[in-house]
Amino acid sequence: MSRYNDLELFTCIVRKNSLVGAGRELGITGAAVSKRLMALEERLGVRLVQRTTRTLRITPEGERYLQEGKRLLSELDELEQTLRGVTARPAGLLRVNASLGFGRAFVSALLGEFAANYPELEVQLHLSDRPLNLVEEGYDIGIRVGELQDTRLHARKLRSNRRCICAAPAYLDKFGTPANLNELSAHSVIVLHENEQTFGTWHLQNEGRRETLKVRARMSTNDGETALAWALSGFGLLLRSEWSVQNLLADGSLRPVLPEWYEPADVYAVYPNQDHLSAKTRAFIDFIAAHPVIAG
Repeated sequence: MSRYNDLELFTCIVRKNSLVGAGRELGITGAAVSKRLMALEERLGVRLVQRTTRTLRITPEGERYLQEGKRLLSELDELEQTLRGVTARPAGLLRVNASLGFGRAFVSALLGEFAANYPELEVQLHLSDRPLNLVEEGYDIGIRVGELQDTRLHARKLRSNRRCICAAPAYLDKFGTPANLNELSAHSVIVLHENEQTFGTWHLQNEGRRETLKVRARMSTNDGETALAWALSGFGLLLRSEWSVQNLLADGSLRPVLPEWYEPADVYAVYPNQDHLSAKTRAFIDFIAAHPVIAG
């Protein structure tokens, strides 16, 4: 049997959660399924499924084999459709990594809307406070905010964005509003520590000028919502993305501080391979880039 036959066998076993059920679907006996599964595990040198008389439980190694296997089967099916001249529709497993804040605010809803358009598609969204290695972790797409660190990845800009300095009126009324960058050192700052950025460092620019500042962090967190709540409570200055604070600035809950200074933080879709993008990956990137919520 080919390795792709082994993948199809294993995905069927997991889907049916039964050796007999998998055999029934594949047109072979449960004993034959068991024999092929044991041969597969022996070849791989790992246990894929823990078996008892009543239940099947997939192991961590089995879960990894399943997820990567689904991807390979989907790509093979897509290749065959392309060679037959059939337009490939998004199908299989789409794995997306995004930042906590932007992922919650935008990506989760957009991914759900996208999945609703393609019933054959499965989606997984992993939100993290720092970008994951897409290749090693097996992700199709990463949604990144700010400077891109991994130059090996291909990127498509989704929207312009900048981080601006702001604070609650209560804080500014009590401690004053900084008139220039030098006065920032006298203020308490709430630091949002994410990605691989140097802690407590702001990289600001104003037209052609660039300044790197070390700020005094009174409070810090890796969660943007927590940082924003502290700022609204008057604990200090906060550097936060415009998409996160624009409504709060508009209604006066926050005030801008040194609005001419900002940190660039454009939003990108990043992916490992530009030449052989799957239909699901290409379709989702096109969908999210054109969506009015992102494109404005």
